[in-house]
Amino acid sequence: METNNNKLVTLKKNKEFTFLYHKGKSLARGSIVAIYHINRYGGYRFGYSVSKKVGHAVVRNKIRRRLKEATRLAIADGLKARHISIVFVARSSIVDCSFLQLTEDVKSILNGIK
Repeated sequence: METNNNKLVTLKKNKEFTFLYHKGKSLARGSIVAIYHINRYGGYRFGYSVSKKVGHAVVRNKIRRRLKEATRLAIADGLKARHISIVFVARSSIVDCSFLQLTEDVKSILNGIK
């Protein structure tokens, strides 16, 4: 869910990520795996996870920024608001992925969640 200043609501606490990893369902598209769970909070809540196996800190932060922007664009395209928490986990192939393909993968995941 977006706020008025185009910021996404993000997961920040370790227990939120751990809960999703244990109780959530997964969905994979291209170079992204999404782990999601229906929640009681309003709208979408997003988390982003990029492993050290993907690259050093500069590469991981670049990928995280690209994932956040792709998510923001996908939400701006008019997806209906739902009560879902999602963690996007980047695969190592995301380094070679174009931004257009990344955006399509995120849209596909968000549309594929039931």
